Amino acid sequence: MLEGTTFHEDLQATEPEVHLALTRAGVTGVQKVIRIAHGGTELLYYADIDCYVDLDPAQKGVHMSRFPETVAEAIDQVVIGESLHVEDLAQHIAERVVERQAAVRSEVTIRAKFPVTRTTPVSGLPTQEIYQLIGRSLANGGASRRMVGVEVRGLNACPCAQGLVRERASERLTDAGYDSAQIAEIFDLLPAATHNQRAEATLMIGTKREIDARDLIAIAEESMSAPVFELLKRPDELYVVERAHLHPRFVEDSVRLMVAGTLDRYGDLSDGCFVQARQINFETIHNHDVLAERHGVVSELRAELAGHRPEGEHTTADAWLGNR
Repeated sequence: MLEGTTFHEDLQATEPEVHLALTRAGVTGVQKVIRIAHGGTELLYYADIDCYVDLDPAQKGVHMSRFPETVAEAIDQVVIGESLHVEDLAQHIAERVVERQAAVRSEVTIRAKFPVTRTTPVSGLPTQEIYQLIGRSLANGGASRRMVGVEVRGLNACPCAQGLVRERASERLTDAGYDSAQIAEIFDLLPAATHNQRAEATLMIGTKREIDARDLIAIAEESMSAPVFELLKRPDELYVVERAHLHPRFVEDSVRLMVAGTLDRYGDLSDGCFVQARQINFETIHNHDVLAERHGVVSELRAELAGHRPEGEHTTADAWLGNR
């Protein structure tokens, strides 16, 4: 804007040419450094933030400049406690965006790079692993809900290919004169080969309860065939490869184990809380990738794990956040 210039007409508030409500309008990829106090120390985390509101059919546009302003104000004003409450920040931003935009509904997602110092499984060397910490919130009218989660990378070994390799190896060992007991002993000592898949899991929980991101990381990693590390010495590489081939899992297995592991770890989650587990495996012998997902409220998931057949559609994240 030129100095001394003023605009008297609010173009965003004028009538649009086409009267049609929009589900989402806003900004994506707002880059901020957020402060998180943890263990008595204040740390800085790089984050990408998406902010949206619904748009009335009679309103031409939203005030885009207010989104970054609101994000900055919320980051400056919110004090995050001892645990990694990125979901609290997401909720506060969503509530402020509703107020600033005079909207009914606002949705905010924060994805922050989250470093964790680990030790390699055999050599015990320190290694820094980077995870994604996710906070998501939806403010709808006078109510708001939030979710917290993590994105974790790991390794899956394919059970199907391993079964095929084992069958072929059994035939060859039989032809070489080994009996069935000897063949079984060989496979107990030496897991059959298979192809591996890099896996990327996302585990989210919707609750007012405090959730430690490290617990979610552990649940996701334990649901895969093996974890992966940035730094590996040769004994560590052997450990990871053997562990993966001793625990072959489909992507569907990993998602089911994530859900069951979450409900086992957080047995005090109320029936109305929400769990979402999603994993994509990046194929090595196909040109496509594979994906599995399960979402639902805790009462639905517990009933199924107890042996009851599912009734109706699974509750989605959008439906739960919107309190529908």
